[in-house]
Amino acid sequence: MKTKTFDCVEMKRKGSLRIYKETKSLTLEQKVAYWRRKSEEAARRQAARGRGQAKSDPAQPASGL
Repeated sequence: MKTKTFDCVEMKRKGSLRIYKETKSLTLEQKVAYWRRKSEEAARRQAARGRGQAKSDPAQPASGL
């Protein structure tokens, strides 16, 4: 029998709880700023990952998908 080493649902719930705790007391404007900042951070991390990899890397999905 295969043992489960990763629980996606548990990870999602922990992340949702963390975000809820971080944003529960924020106003709407503060929440908008929070999500803009988080989106920019994610875009920077994604771009940084892309710069260090060769275009011929078969493990990477094709661009434009």
